[in-house]
Amino acid sequence: QVQLVESGGGLVQAGGSLRLSCAASGGTFSTYYMGWFRQAPGKDRDFVAGINRSGSSTNYAESAKGRFTISRDNAKNTVHLEMDRLKPDDTAIYYCAADTALHFSIPTQRISYDFWGQGTQVTVSS
Repeated sequence: QVQLVESGGGLVQAGGSLRLSCAASGGTFSTYYMGWFRQAPGKDRDFVAGINRSGSSTNYAESAKGRFTISRDNAKNTVHLEMDRLKPDDTAIYYCAADTALHFSIPTQRISYDFWGQGTQVTVSS
């Protein structure tokens, strides 16, 4: 069983930055695809960014391209999401997720991910 714990959320003004972290335990972290999703009130949980097992490849939602950066440290079993130039529309609960299956590319569908963290709130004020 994989446990994921997010941290780093908070309140920030528009244009500011936040760095989210996700610590994994209970499995072999380096064999998982990792992703970040977010869910705003009344909306679906959407893909934000994903990273392959080695960290050599990443994928982003259009809304995140150019502003967010996903990275991982397999030695520390952690994945990060650096968020810059934040906008009020980025306000949501951000979830870290792990996908333990084999893929030809970084999965972007919520259903692909097997394990989820509890989420961390990000609020961007205007």
